[in-house]
Amino acid sequence: MERLTNLTAGMPIVYDGDKVTHVPAEIAESFVAGDRLVVVQATGDLLHVPAEVARIADDAVARAHAAFLKLGGVGDDAVDAFYEAFARRLEDDVSFAPIAAANAADVESARSRGRSVTRLILDEKMRRGMIDGLRGWATAPSIRGSVQESVGHDGWRVDQVVAGLGVVGFVFEGRPNVFADATGVLRGGNAVVFRIGSDALGTAEAIVEHALDPALAEAGLPAGAASLVASASRAAGWAMFSNRSLALAVARGSGAAVAQLGSVAQQAGIPVSLHGTGGTWIVAGEDATADDLGLAVYHSLDRKVCNTLNTCAIPAARVDLIPAVLDALQRAGERRGTNGKLHVAEGSEGAVPAEWFERVVPIARAEGLVEEPHAEPISRSDLGVEWEWEDSPEITLVVVDSVDEAVTLFNEQSPHFAASLISADAGAQQAFFDAIDAPFVGNGFTRWVDGQYALDRPELGLSNWQMGRLFARGGVLSGDSVFTIRSRVTQDHMDIGR
Repeated sequence: MERLTNLTAGMPIVYDGDKVTHVPAEIAESFVAGDRLVVVQATGDLLHVPAEVARIADDAVARAHAAFLKLGGVGDDAVDAFYEAFARRLEDDVSFAPIAAANAADVESARSRGRSVTRLILDEKMRRGMIDGLRGWATAPSIRGSVQESVGHDGWRVDQVVAGLGVVGFVFEGRPNVFADATGVLRGGNAVVFRIGSDALGTAEAIVEHALDPALAEAGLPAGAASLVASASRAAGWAMFSNRSLALAVARGSGAAVAQLGSVAQQAGIPVSLHGTGGTWIVAGEDATADDLGLAVYHSLDRKVCNTLNTCAIPAARVDLIPAVLDALQRAGERRGTNGKLHVAEGSEGAVPAEWFERVVPIARAEGLVEEPHAEPISRSDLGVEWEWEDSPEITLVVVDSVDEAVTLFNEQSPHFAASLISADAGAQQAFFDAIDAPFVGNGFTRWVDGQYALDRPELGLSNWQMGRLFARGGVLSGDSVFTIRSRVTQDHMDIGR
């Protein structure tokens, strides 16, 4: 079999059957024998994976796959013991100290490079959440080996038995708590391999050394059942998601990066669970009260995560509600010691007091405070832009003809993730639920969209419907939702034939 050993600048590469892209000079110059070139069939992107990075990813997947083949012989009590041991090490100040030190170094490094650190800081609240989540899995009932269905015949029966799916690969942003959440798949007899964003790699390596690996050993689980791809290179994620030993690929992070990773996995024949674009919508109903709307907006802006309010739609007949939205936005900013930032869709400017556009205020960005207009107009075609804010809550406001138009705009421009209708009308709520193309729908604040908070189950990821509705499962991916079904036949006697 002939292998690719070099590239030349401008070399044509065919993708998607009838399209052509060309090798950039920088890839051609850096590519050497043993490296890999991943061609993203959906976009024509050319991804260079150096041989050493591919080796690190492949080794981690191989360790996880070897561990998975042994997990079938490991009892649920050992899995329980792993979660308890992992939680105990995070809880113990002595074993946690080097993890905290590594996280402080990661945070300082990220700040020095002007990077956002709101999701990177492993504070006491995040630490306690990780501990509680692990203990939640320790006490959660196991469905592994359970019989979902039994079909009886004359002299024999067929049982449909739940079993582990295999190796689950995770690529996610620099949130240390997600690192602990990912081990939830072990509850169902799966192994896990993960790559964390480079900003949090030091924290992740410290967690592995001082908590995760010792917990695996103490519980008697096979080494590698949870494996870290210890590389800061983005190419490690491309390599991992190209590895056909994965049973499921889960990606969390920024929209473009997640879409790219999803395409890499899908073209390798690996099922995916993707969540890269968030930002929720709140729509005011015709009967909404200013108090209800203001509370929903305020409580949806405590910090920037995927389920934070991004776009607020107000019917033209209820522009009297806009002061409540502006007040809630400003109070949410003051809660964080700064100001809110408002984007107003073209054609809606007249519903917002002129002083919002005229006033210049400090806005907290990753690089520090920046003087900006309190409100700025944006195109009506940009309602789906997700605002990745640091400390200054940031939303888009649009005035619509009706709730129906808001639903249409959501279905056309949003990531199809989460939406709320502020209304006491049960009929309006049902119509909204039926028409809105989103897995998560509510009637108040949007921050409820969270597996741990809403369902009492640590989540491995949330999935929007940007790539289409999900087959046979909900938008919350949890440890006990990663499984396959095996069929087992039991004959009462051997004299059976067809």
